[in-house]
Amino acid sequence: MRAKTELLKINGVPMLAPDEDVGVSYEDMDSGDSGLDESGVMHRIPIRYKIGSWQFSYSNLTEEEKRYMESLFPDAADFEFTHPDRLDSAKPVTCRAYRSKYSISWKNARTGTWQNYGFSIVEC
Repeated sequence: MRAKTELLKINGVPMLAPDEDVGVSYEDMDSGDSGLDESGVMHRIPIRYKIGSWQFSYSNLTEEEKRYMESLFPDAADFEFTHPDRLDSAKPVTCRAYRSKYSISWKNARTGTWQNYGFSIVEC
């Protein structure tokens, strides 16, 4: 089984180290009252800043690795996600998050291998 990383955890349990880049993005959330007025001027009413989203991709997984990763994600609305801080990557931060856009391909049933395992984790 591939190495686990203490930098990324689901409910305190380390994730397997990704073999692809981890994409990270942040987005502000505006109120529904935000928008353009009659003269075309934008009026923003931000309610939250820098909501994180992380995109994970694994090229190939064994059956054991797939089972391990899937066991991390509870059948619940959200979970605790630990990740490096946005400003200081040496500092761990934990937030409430959920998994989105899960996909995987069964490469070979005989050998028990999987490929193109991907998902996003989005901060609540």
